[in-house]
Amino acid sequence: MTPHLPLDADGVAVKAADRKHVFHSWSAQELIDPLAVAGAEGSYFRDYDGRRYLDFSSQLVNTNIGHQHPKVVAAIQEQAGRLCTLAPGFAVDVRSEAARLIAERTPGDLDKVFFTNGGAEAVENAVRMARLHTGRPKVLSTYRSYHGATAAAINLTGDPRRWPSDTGAAGVVHFWGPFLYRSPFHASTEAEECERALRHLEDTIAFEGPASVAAIILETVPGTAGIMVPPAGYLAGVRELCDRHGIVFILDEVMTGFGRTGAWFAAEHWDVTPDLLTFAKGVNSGYVPLGGVAISAAIADTFARRPYPGGLTYSGHPLACAAAVATIATMAEEGVVEHAAHLGENVIGPALAEIADRHPSVGEVRGLGAFWAVELVRDRETREPLVPYNAAGADNAPMAEFAAACKASGLWPFVNMNRVHVVPPCTVTEAEAKEGLALLDEALNVADRHTAAGQDGS
Repeated sequence: MTPHLPLDADGVAVKAADRKHVFHSWSAQELIDPLAVAGAEGSYFRDYDGRRYLDFSSQLVNTNIGHQHPKVVAAIQEQAGRLCTLAPGFAVDVRSEAARLIAERTPGDLDKVFFTNGGAEAVENAVRMARLHTGRPKVLSTYRSYHGATAAAINLTGDPRRWPSDTGAAGVVHFWGPFLYRSPFHASTEAEECERALRHLEDTIAFEGPASVAAIILETVPGTAGIMVPPAGYLAGVRELCDRHGIVFILDEVMTGFGRTGAWFAAEHWDVTPDLLTFAKGVNSGYVPLGGVAISAAIADTFARRPYPGGLTYSGHPLACAAAVATIATMAEEGVVEHAAHLGENVIGPALAEIADRHPSVGEVRGLGAFWAVELVRDRETREPLVPYNAAGADNAPMAEFAAACKASGLWPFVNMNRVHVVPPCTVTEAEAKEGLALLDEALNVADRHTAAGQDGS
């Protein structure tokens, strides 16, 4: 039997064990070279050579409270000493308190919480609830979306990660959401984009048959697909369409929830209340896996006397709930949500606008709070993306070179297709944010070389 890897092993040994035994997500296993990480604190993580990286990705946009926050770590340790695990059928103090704190912050009457292990399972269960509540089969979602990698969630997803697993018969219909910069509706203003996107959705519902549609699911602000902030009136318009046709409105706040946009939930920005709201990631910054569905009174009542046919062994796991209680309490005590709003309005947003002015590779910047996207293009006039949609290999070289430049400077970016997302922890200091933005500014010189302006020397 192979000896155990010592906990103080060096980076070479850690990587060797990883390459021998770990099967990685979304990867061709022999073509990846994962960084061996020795530790993390606050807005940084470090490798075994002592090199620090400023985490402008928040890992997978989940460490909203930063790495190793001492209050959350202490809460997990205390709970582990008291009660590590208990089946979901019992009433547990820390589970009840986590649910209460979440319900206090969700909009409207979303006062019941079904706990899951993460966001994809939250989406799975929200869709199941909607179908059972309405007795209808279909669910509508946008093409520019990501809802998770489990069976129903991956079919709901719009981005190319869906393609290898798309059954084509899962009761899912995709439609176009609003995105003025690359408008599918030939709109020239936000108001036009909103009106035309709502008309398109209304037509889609009509042609699919309103009585067959159980739910419409939207990311309140689409995340991995591009951080496209919806135009004023759009979410309210979707809410009205759902009410008109008896359709359940699901908001996916897995990425936007718990401070990421400068509000506890992004729905607050538009004063819209869904029937179901999914969450995960920021609820406890991923310290212990946790997600869930916040449920309206009407849908909860459907299962008051009728058993809900779903459950998970680790639903509301005590260690995860203890991390959530500590995270939510700490965010409230330390003003983390307000800090994220301040960062977006006064630090990140203005700095990205200046960066856009300096770099021909930047087509658009957009976002709010600690949730921003920088759209990279070959030509600002034509808006041709810096790399083709879903590019791989040589076609993706410009973005790969840009990402490598970021990492070489000590900035760890979140890169997807032709975009870099600026999504640091919501606790990042102004000085750290400015440091990261300066490193991003410098790395964009690499992207500039691949633009029309860069190639003609102007």
